[in-house]
Order: sequence, then C-alpha cells, then structure tokens
Amino acid sequence: MHPLIEQGLKENRNLTEPEAKTLLREYGFSVPEFHICTSYTEAAKAAEQLGYPVVMKVVSPDILHKTDVGGVKIGLTNKEDILNAFEEIKKAVKSFSGVIVYHMQEKGVEIIIGALYDEQFEHAIMFGLGGIFVEVLKDVSFRLIPITNRDAKEMITEIKGYPVLTGVRGEPPKDIDAVVNLLLTVSLLVEKNPAIRELDLNPIFVYEKGYTIIDARIVL
Repeated sequence: MHPLIEQGLKENRNLTEPEAKTLLREYGFSVPEFHICTSYTEAAKAAEQLGYPVVMKVVSPDILHKTDVGGVKIGLTNKEDILNAFEEIKKAVKSFSGVIVYHMQEKGVEIIIGALYDEQFEHAIMFGLGGIFVEVLKDVSFRLIPITNRDAKEMITEIKGYPVLTGVRGEPPKDIDAVVNLLLTVSLLVEKNPAIRELDLNPIFVYEKGYTIIDARIVL
C-alpha cells in the first residue's frame, strides 16, 4: 500500500487534493504541475512561476466538494486576483490549511473516471463523459476491478456519448488509447491500494493527444 494512503489511514482522514494528485503522478497519470501555498505571498510567487491564468483551490481533507463552499477560484490573471481569491477562500472555509495553485488547463472533452467499494462486489470502476452526460443523463459504464484491456475499450464504446470522443461537428477525434490506459491504471491503483473506498477523477480533459486530470478525490 502506498505511504500516502497508509498515512491517511493512520490519521483517520481522506487524502487532500495535493496528496491525491501526488499519488496519481507516481502511478504515471498526467496531472498539472501544482504548488501548495499557505500565504498570499507564496500563492503569488507560485502563479508567477506557473504562468497566468491560474486556478486556486482550498486544501482540506474535510471538504469533499470545494466549489460548494466557495473554495475554488478560476481564471486568476494577476496579483490582485490572487490576493482577493486567497482572502475569499480563507474566509469561506473553517478548516483552512492552505491552497493548491496550478496553471489553468486548456479545455478538452470532459470525462469522469471513478471507483467505489461495495461490500458484496468489492471494487468497481466507472467511466463516463463529464458535465450533463453524467449529471443528467447518467450515461456511465461499470466493470468490476481488475479490468482487462478489452474491458476498458468496451467501457468507452458502450456509453451513448461515445461519438463525442470520436469527433463530431468537425471536431478531431480524441486520444481514446490514452483513455484506455487511464482506465487500466486506475484499476491497477485501486487493486494495489484496497483501502480506497471512493476515487473520483472529475473532470479529466481529453485532447487529440493525451489528457490531464483537473480534480482528484480519494476517500479511504
């Protein structure tokens, strides 16, 4: 089991977003470079290094949905934005331990990959397109972990929104091979770390070549 997960279990808490993204990066996932900052000065310096525009999010193991509590600020383009965002986040949340800052990523086709634990079936993996496809249409596919390469490909092709990934309205096709590898690696990650009870990668932006994971949540 990974040391970050062992530490979370020892302290009886879930992983923070930086911990979750560090874990993902060590497994070879594509995650934007980020800085953890505990002051406005650190956040402004990080933004300069990463390049504007940036995103700022609260860091807390107690907050699962950061947007709901005012813990996410996007499209910050200067030091004044950084100062305002930092102060607003600090005021909005009770359990403030800092913020994560990363360069705002180019938008791609949004997908969601999740994993969950069931007492009867143990771990399962979920795939779907993001946004309205998952929220309203519930257009998702499931398999029990571990999955095979064939399972991963079937999960992608059997959802109704699959044509969005192959290219519609003049859009170029997206990197489906990268998504297959992504699903296989999530399956491996959960298999090797069975203490994970929920894993939520949402959204993931998929491009013509590659992908990037924007948000990551891991419940132990």
